[in-house]
Amino acid sequence: MNKTEKASTASGITVKAFGLPTARRLNPKKLLLSKWTAAAPHDKEKHFMVTGVIQPEPPATRIESIELEAVYSRRVFSLPWRRLTDRKHWLQGWQ
Repeated sequence: MNKTEKASTASGITVKAFGLPTARRLNPKKLLLSKWTAAAPHDKEKHFMVTGVIQPEPPATRIESIELEAVYSRRVFSLPWRRLTDRKHWLQGWQ
């Protein structure tokens, strides 16, 4: 880490000075029932909750996908859990 970066241990992210966080660390085992906000809402769907963690066939392999449910419309869809780390599309918590 150089002088322009500092670590934030409380949230587990690296923050550049005068900028947005560069990466978000997520534990896929702790995603169940977590809350997310879409950065660009579509069809009045802004707030989402992780309602399912899709387990892979061989249980020893890593979790790849999650199910998100829109709070407003109750629409459910799945996506790779690593997409939640992209701050351009998803914000952690309901905002």
